Amino acid sequence: MQPKHSADKRLVALMVTLVLFSPLAIDIYLPALPAMADTFAVDLTRVQDTVTWFMFSLGLGQLLAGPLADRFGRRPIALGGIAIYGASAALAYVAHTLDMLLVARLLQGFGACATSVAAFAAVRDSFGPEKSGRMISYLNGAICFIPALAPLLGTWLTHQFGWRANFSFMAGFALVAGLFILLLFRETRPADTDVSGSAISLSRYWSVLREPTFLYHASLCMLAMAVILAYVTSAPAWLMVELGQSMNQFTLWFGINAALNILACMVAPKYIDRFGSRKTLSTGLVILVLAGMLMLLVGHIAEAWAFMVPIFMSSFGFAFVLGSAAGKALAPFGDRAGTAAALLGLFQMSGAGAMVSLTQRLGLSSPDLMVLQMWLLIPGLFLLWTKMGRRWHAPVTA
Repeated sequence: MQPKHSADKRLVALMVTLVLFSPLAIDIYLPALPAMADTFAVDLTRVQDTVTWFMFSLGLGQLLAGPLADRFGRRPIALGGIAIYGASAALAYVAHTLDMLLVARLLQGFGACATSVAAFAAVRDSFGPEKSGRMISYLNGAICFIPALAPLLGTWLTHQFGWRANFSFMAGFALVAGLFILLLFRETRPADTDVSGSAISLSRYWSVLREPTFLYHASLCMLAMAVILAYVTSAPAWLMVELGQSMNQFTLWFGINAALNILACMVAPKYIDRFGSRKTLSTGLVILVLAGMLMLLVGHIAEAWAFMVPIFMSSFGFAFVLGSAAGKALAPFGDRAGTAAALLGLFQMSGAGAMVSLTQRLGLSSPDLMVLQMWLLIPGLFLLWTKMGRRWHAPVTA
C-alpha cells in the first residue's frame, strides 16, 4: 500500500512539473508587455499576440503530440517537448523583431503542448476515468501558484535585467525540469493502447470527435479557458495603461486572483465528491454567467476593484467547469487517452486562443470583452438542463 501511495505522489509531482511549462510561458512576462511594446515600437494589442499565438500552437500541436504519445509512449513525447520549449525560449531571448518573437512563441507552444499531453494522458493512464477528473482538478490547483508567483518573478527580472530575462529563465527551467523528467518519469502507457494504423490518423480523431459527450464537454472547456485567456491578455492593458496601475500593483491584483484560483481548484474536487460532477458543472456555469452580469454592471467604473471582483468570481466558475468537464470529456477513451487528451487540448487552447484573438479585434473595452466571453457559456448551461444534456452528463451512480 505504501509503495503504491508513494508512486502516486511521485507521479503527481512529475505531472505538475510537466504542466508548469504552459502557465510559466504566459504568466512570467505579463508585467513586461508594455515594455515589450515600447521595445518593438508597436501597439500593445500586437504584443498580446505573443500570448494568443502561443495558446494557438499549444492546442494545435496536440493533434500531433497526442497520437504520438499513444504510439511511442508518454515519456519520449514529454522529453521532446521540453527540448523544443527550451530551444524556442532561447530564440525568443535573442529575437530583435516582433515577427521573430512571434515565431519563437509559436514554436514554444508546440513544445509545451507535448508536455501537457504527456501529463494528462499519464493521469488518465494511472487514475482511471472517474478519479482522473478529480486529479485534474488537484493538478490545476497545484499549478495555480504559477500565476501568483511568476508575475512577481517577472517583475523583478524585468526591472533588473530587462524583459528578455523572462525568456532566459524559461530556458533554464526547461533544462532543470528536463533532467528531473529524464531521471524519474517512468512510462505509464497501458499495454492495451491502440497503436494500430498511422499515428496521425483521421480515423483516430473521428472516433473521439463523433462522441457527443466529448464534443459538449470539450466545448465547455474551450469557452471557460477563453474567459481566463481574455483576462490574462487584457488585464495588463486595462489595469496598467487605462487605469494607471503600477507594475507592482498589477502584480498584486494578479496574485490575489491566483490565490483564489488555487482555493477554487482545491474546492472543486470536494464539491464534486459531495454533489457530483453534474451539479458542479451547473454551478460553475451559473457562476460564470453571474460574473458576466456583475462585470457589465460595475466593470466601467475607473477602479481596479471594479474589474477584478468579477474576475475573482469567474475563477471559481472556471475551476468548477474545468474540473467537472475535463474528466468527463476523457472518460470514454481509456485506449485512446493520448488522442483524446490532444483533441481536448486543441479545443481548450487553440480554440480559446483563436476566439480571444478574434474578439480582441472587435474594438471592445476590456470589461465588455470579459462580459462577452463569460456569456458565451449561456447556451452550454441551457443545454445541460435539457434531456440531451442529462444524457451527455449523467450522474455517476457507482
